[in-house]
Amino acid sequence: MRDEAKIYVAGHRGMVGSAIVRALQAQGYTNLLLRSRVELDLCNQPAVEFFFREQQPEYVFLAAARVGGIIANSTCKGEFIHDNLMIQNNVIHNSWLNGVTRLLFLGSTCIYPKYAPQPMKEEHLLTGPLEPTNDAYAIAKIAGICQCRSYNQQYGTAYLSVMPNNLYGPNDNFDLEKSHVLPAMIRKFHEAKQSGDTSVTIWGTGTPLREFLQVDDLAAACVYLMNLDDSRYDALINDPDAPALINVGSGQEISIRDLALLVQDVVGFAGALVFDASKPDGTPRKLADSSRIHALGWHHTTALREGIAGAYRWFLANHNTPKKLSILQG
Repeated sequence: MRDEAKIYVAGHRGMVGSAIVRALQAQGYTNLLLRSRVELDLCNQPAVEFFFREQQPEYVFLAAARVGGIIANSTCKGEFIHDNLMIQNNVIHNSWLNGVTRLLFLGSTCIYPKYAPQPMKEEHLLTGPLEPTNDAYAIAKIAGICQCRSYNQQYGTAYLSVMPNNLYGPNDNFDLEKSHVLPAMIRKFHEAKQSGDTSVTIWGTGTPLREFLQVDDLAAACVYLMNLDDSRYDALINDPDAPALINVGSGQEISIRDLALLVQDVVGFAGALVFDASKPDGTPRKLADSSRIHALGWHHTTALREGIAGAYRWFLANHNTPKKLSILQG
């Protein structure tokens, strides 16, 4: 991307979108198109059509989505599938109509089957049933992957789907009922410490394994991919095993129990841990195979403990106004 290229970051106020903005600005990109949800509702087809026709972005990072943790995913399925389908359909379609050069579509490794071989490769997509607690969100993201592939094949576009594993960092959602596991733990341990509680209860058995990626590492990967030379980018788009799909992860996994112990130590909570086995564990293991992006020269740089400490500092600076579940498109 040229320094003066017109770049649209959809979802620039969410955790992923704001990290992409930071990464772009750090590399000298200043011609950024940023719209809040009030300014541009991405579920509104005429509004999105007008925005693209008027602004003519050259590159698009599609980080806008309705997102949440295991409770939100399992109890708000209608909202999750409707809003994500609407957002991505409007943005991807209008990107094609207005000649966008490249588009990165951000998804999640929950697109892979619940019992996919580990680590999960891009070609494992659609090879088995999904995790039931987040199948609506996953199906919406799978539709977005298929849409990118279909437009590439029929219209010659260059749209790439990027699938990160569990993300965390600045601008995360710390709502206890609707956040992902790591920010929920940070808030739980912090509030238990503040109130002098003797224990903290964690959902599930603590045995599932998860991989975590600090969001600024993902943002760096996105800018890296968008700036690949044509030959390597085209190779990703036309990969025979998994066209236009690439995983982005740390390649390191940790059990929920060990994660809780790590967060407990970072926060400084001295009480006991209690695991509530009556609550769902979700997928037993979810490790992404990131060998493709590693072969291209990108690797994460933030160690998990360092990243959790940074996320806790951000929480301390912002926890008086915790974010509720929302469409993270600005």
